[in-house]
Amino acid sequence: MVDRILIRMTSTRMIFRGYFLSRTTRRIALTAAFLACVASSFSSNPNRQVLIRDITSVEGVRDNMLVGYGLVVGLNRTGDSQQTYFTVQTLANAMQRMGVLIAPGTVEVKNVASVFVTASLPPFARPGAKLDVTVSSVGDAKSLVGGVLLMSALHGPDGQVYAEAQGPLVMGGYSAGNSSNGKEVNSTTVGIVPNGGIVERDTSVDLHSFKSVSLLLRNPDFTTAKEIADAVNQNFHKTVASALDSSRVDVNVADTGSLSVPDLISRVQNLSLEVHTPAKIVINERNGTIVLGGDVKLTPVSVIHGNLSIQVVTSYDVAAVPTGGNGGKDEKGRGRPDNRLQPVLVPETRVTANDAPAQTMRLDEGANVEELVNGLHAIGTSSRDVVAILQAIKAEGGLQAELEVQ
Repeated sequence: MVDRILIRMTSTRMIFRGYFLSRTTRRIALTAAFLACVASSFSSNPNRQVLIRDITSVEGVRDNMLVGYGLVVGLNRTGDSQQTYFTVQTLANAMQRMGVLIAPGTVEVKNVASVFVTASLPPFARPGAKLDVTVSSVGDAKSLVGGVLLMSALHGPDGQVYAEAQGPLVMGGYSAGNSSNGKEVNSTTVGIVPNGGIVERDTSVDLHSFKSVSLLLRNPDFTTAKEIADAVNQNFHKTVASALDSSRVDVNVADTGSLSVPDLISRVQNLSLEVHTPAKIVINERNGTIVLGGDVKLTPVSVIHGNLSIQVVTSYDVAAVPTGGNGGKDEKGRGRPDNRLQPVLVPETRVTANDAPAQTMRLDEGANVEELVNGLHAIGTSSRDVVAILQAIKAEGGLQAELEVQ
């Protein structure tokens, strides 16, 4: 039984070291080596297979933003101060609805805070469905830890109430101590109420009324839109889809012969195709982050990088300096100099210049991002230097990609 095989590839032959291999074993090894080479070539391909559902969305099937205003009660004296007048006014209005009349000017409570309540209403939400809501402080409350959100109406863009929210808050941070000696982790004025919202209005879309299904690309691209239409047409064996522009592909429901629009959408979304990533480089100059696409190509270019550093250092040495005072009088009454010394700090400034030799890097025709990054690291460049070098290469015309600076 062969337990160890070492294979070495050369330009003209394949050499096997180890145990003697039969003809069948050699054939299997050759096949395995060939498949490994094929797999390596596929892995180096920048294009990748993705599902249509991962790169598109269906027009009309989307989330809706909801917002509301309410009160958080039960705080441990960390709520809004009396100067936050709208909190006191809201509390007075809430008490009035409960049958209690209070004068807002005389109320002073510290366990209540005004908050905005936000949520995302998913598509096809039915009355009674639960939502997670986010609660954010509006006034000058110090913390919402331990608070409970009172029932608040959540409105849509049209002003209609689509959900109600209420419940105890779950916080992702905490604070301890006081202003002079304390610690705060994450935010204590923003929390969530898991399943605290209940949908009150039906917002579902009637898919059966759709005459066509429009697929919207998340990253608009003419080539990708055309390939989506081609993949759909190939699957149905006839022309049922067409690319209208770089971000929209329409599928005619009647031409597909599908009796159910949800079944049609599911069938289309599970088709796969190759996605061509755009040649783009994103640079964030504030923190030195650089993101480069794998298919970015460069024309022949040479980069010369050198470092000139000048350092100015001021040091203080101790020197003995005569005091210059009167040392007393001699036997004839004449004054004599004082020979005592006093230690003083004397500044000494040294200037050193270090001019490192310039580092040179050359990229040939068709060089890719990996060769660029490896070359820049080899000549000792930092992220900040890479930003400047990429901008210079783009200005010279050697960078065949879009350069986005944030």
